[in-house]
Amino acid sequence: MAILTTTIGAYPKPDCLPVFDWFQAEGGPDTAHPTARYAGAIEEMGDEAEARFVEAAGLVIADQETCGIDIVTDGEVRRENYVYYHCRHLSGFDFDNLTERDVRGGNYRAWLPSVRGPVKAEDAFLPHDWKAAQALTSSPVKVTMPGPMTAADTVADVHYGDDKSFGADLGEAINVEVLRLVEAGCRHIQIDEPLFARRIGDALDYGFDNLERCFHGCPPDVVRTVHMCCGYPDRLDNPDYPKAPKDCYFDLAQAIDRSSINAVSVEDAHRPNDLSLLEKFTQTTVIFGIVAIAKSRIEPVEELKERLEKALDHIDADRLIAAPDCGLGILGRDLAKAKLGNMVKAAHSLA
Repeated sequence: MAILTTTIGAYPKPDCLPVFDWFQAEGGPDTAHPTARYAGAIEEMGDEAEARFVEAAGLVIADQETCGIDIVTDGEVRRENYVYYHCRHLSGFDFDNLTERDVRGGNYRAWLPSVRGPVKAEDAFLPHDWKAAQALTSSPVKVTMPGPMTAADTVADVHYGDDKSFGADLGEAINVEVLRLVEAGCRHIQIDEPLFARRIGDALDYGFDNLERCFHGCPPDVVRTVHMCCGYPDRLDNPDYPKAPKDCYFDLAQAIDRSSINAVSVEDAHRPNDLSLLEKFTQTTVIFGIVAIAKSRIEPVEELKERLEKALDHIDADRLIAAPDCGLGILGRDLAKAKLGNMVKAAHSLA
């Protein structure tokens, strides 16, 4: 059986959508008001919003299927970013009165949504999104959600004053939506926790506990996936973007393998790993990033195949899935399709 392939989450927005991805602002995340454009885009679409979102999801899924991707996503077409969309559906968040703060260890400063009360789940929303996307394809559609630690670092907490308890409530709220997805029939659910790679001590101290809250009660047939990249760039071909520590995956591997996580997504394209890392995962499937999402260069098929072959020296083929390092949002559709097409050819050639 050939090595399976998937995408991580974000995909370039089709032209039919006015929704603006926050990381496409000049110079990176929009420091003036990172949330205002989303409300304006929804207002602009009016009664056509749902039809436009479904059209966009159809185009994104068709791109992936044309390339041969096995487990697709809807490209997060409904979201201005993967954190805020979810937080808009939780109580306790204020998207009108923003708070300025540093984010991602001081890599940038922005005016962020404020947490002004207890965080709790409200009405279901992701089951609708998944059903709309799944109706467009016979391929399994994976749903992505922000993890508690990463979500907490992307907003301004003026209520809890304690990342651990804030994360615990986020985990409980995320779990409500996870179980709603399970009931709806979704079997591929991914929690995004890139901050684990940057804050290893906190991840080990309480991050994994809060992550487990997200998946609590999931039946065994649900593939519980966690994405842990080492940092999103602000633009293409920016080699100096500050990444997480190089050995972060080695520091996290044992905790990952002991957890209830079925599959972990790690990046290898932008910054290759010592592949002995893969031997640390004795039962966890590794979603292996072999396509760089911040470089315009299109990786040749033979180069991707060679990297996968080297990985197979350290992990069994049935626990290896090929993927990009992270979301594809900044590439543009043509570049994204070219990279994904080569990735699939490489992975599926290793039968």
